[in-house]
Amino acid sequence: MGKKSIRENKNIYQTSREALEYTREKAGELMEYVSADRIEKIESGKSLPHPDEIIAMADCYKNPLLCNYYCTHECPIGQSHVDRLELKDLSQIVLEILSSLNAFDHEKMNLVDITVDGEITEDEYAHFAKIKNQLDAVAVSVKNLELWLDQTIADGKIDRQAINEVLGKLRN
Repeated sequence: MGKKSIRENKNIYQTSREALEYTREKAGELMEYVSADRIEKIESGKSLPHPDEIIAMADCYKNPLLCNYYCTHECPIGQSHVDRLELKDLSQIVLEILSSLNAFDHEKMNLVDITVDGEITEDEYAHFAKIKNQLDAVAVSVKNLELWLDQTIADGKIDRQAINEVLGKLRN
């Protein structure tokens, strides 16, 4: 068994690995193409991880939040285009979705009025921006729900294949 790290400033990749009590060697074996040396470089900050390594770590460490963390903290494109997500309780996520949808309900007709002529005029900008912010809140809540589902699957509380079959039937 490897030695336990006493480093104080551990990054999310190291804390995720250690949460499962994996050594770097064990994690490297489980991920196959990400070596223990490469894991050490990523955890120490000597090297930035590649997206495929993050996907492998998220799967191996049962922590889908790693993907969002990478996108929002280390990827230049993601930093400006991906919302930061948080792992929350299902009840909190559902309440946020309902609250966001209720707020948008009051603005639906205003959105129709603003866009009916095919253009957004200068006097409509403020109202349109408010509506866009409300829709952004709905989108973030839905992404948090997807993260919750991914984490629940990773924790083994929901069967991935069964949920994918149901989702596939709904899409058809």
